[in-house]
Amino acid sequence: MVLDKKTGATEHRVFSDLTEILMPGDSLILNDTRVLPARIYGEKISTGAVVEFLLLKQLSASQWECIVKPGKKAREGAAFDFSGIMQGTITQVLETGNRIIDFSFEGNFFELLEKIGYMPIPPYIKEKLEDNERYQTVYSKHLGSAAAPTAGLHFTKQMLQALEQKGINIGYVTLHVGLGTFRPVKADNIEEHVMHSEHYRVPEETAALINATKAKGGRIIAVGTTSCRTLETAADESGKLQASEGESKIFIYPGYRFKCIDALITNFHLPESTLIMLVSALAGRENVLRAYETAVREEYRFFSFGDAMFIV
Repeated sequence: MVLDKKTGATEHRVFSDLTEILMPGDSLILNDTRVLPARIYGEKISTGAVVEFLLLKQLSASQWECIVKPGKKAREGAAFDFSGIMQGTITQVLETGNRIIDFSFEGNFFELLEKIGYMPIPPYIKEKLEDNERYQTVYSKHLGSAAAPTAGLHFTKQMLQALEQKGINIGYVTLHVGLGTFRPVKADNIEEHVMHSEHYRVPEETAALINATKAKGGRIIAVGTTSCRTLETAADESGKLQASEGESKIFIYPGYRFKCIDALITNFHLPESTLIMLVSALAGRENVLRAYETAVREEYRFFSFGDAMFIV
């Protein structure tokens, strides 16, 4: 779906039409994070009980913040064995219910994780993922996400080549997606909602590309809310970027003034999520509500492997 953010008008296209819709001189900015095989299963050493761990954020060489299921079997001090390849001990239970686990292992942690981990595909997808690359973008590069930047899953290598041949610039940022992205906003006053922190990086060449594109009057098109949040975090008030790296906790909701991006490619999101609020900030709440009503009526697919919306 193509949504005009000024008029609210919608148009139904197929994704490959982007090569016709985008204009030479536009810059498409993609998030090149790679998803960790972050779901692992540990056997509690004292009882043999099996507990699921979902790794969220690396805190040190051996420590991770994680979600556990069932939580009652993973109290502070509990020790676990992971397929005989590594061990781990719960060192802290956080107020959120998340755990800090300290692993002991020999060798490269991420190589070991490849042997024992499973892709953290969303729970509403019941079919087993036979090929882990199905949950990676074709341009994924930097390992660190707990979920895929799903707007990017629509792209093929051939399509990216076709876009470049037309004169559309391709740039990359990195934002390691945390599961907090998908948590609903429960606060009555949205300004009281506490955003999660996610690590981001804007390389020198991408900052230079964006600044040059803006100077020439081209558009900046963010692929996914993760790319959007990265650019809006890193941009100064005039929309210019410098190479930077850090933590982003930006919360974009209606009333926000966008500094950097002009357009957004995104999937269809859950109500009450920070993602739908970001989309509404860009396109207007009423326009988005009407577009979503149209999407439901036309049987668009929602969520991770669903259809896309291009907000222009």
